Amino acid sequence: MTSERDQLHAERDELQKIQKKLNYTIQQHLRYFVTKHTRWNEARQECRSKGADLVIINSQEEQEFLSQMFSGEAWIGLSDSAEEGKWMWVDGTKMTTGFWWQGEPNDYEQKEDCAATGSRHAKAKVTTWADYSCETELNAICEMEAK
Repeated sequence: MTSERDQLHAERDELQKIQKKLNYTIQQHLRYFVTKHTRWNEARQECRSKGADLVIINSQEEQEFLSQMFSGEAWIGLSDSAEEGKWMWVDGTKMTTGFWWQGEPNDYEQKEDCAATGSRHAKAKVTTWADYSCETELNAICEMEAK
């Protein structure tokens, strides 16, 4: 009985941790997905027309959440179009946590300044990022602060 009780307590504690992470994610941000394929700037305009912006990803938990919720490649709110190699989020903050696919960002042919999650090269459960030409047409993930 004691070992069963301890096992149930351990399972309960783990479930509470998961619930806390999910509640934080859901309460902090309201997300919706743009399903039509558009260029990065057009995707951002679409998000902004709805009172949102392209998603900013600052934690492993958030990347894991998006990996579970969305399949395929999609624009995120990250680019180095203002200064090559200086990746900035749409809110003007510098990228501090990245989930780049191996060898990315690579600025292939000096034309890749916008980031997408869901790299088709990812083999893990958690998707990775890649840089693409901002003219590539992809889906996008928009984010709006919860009120």
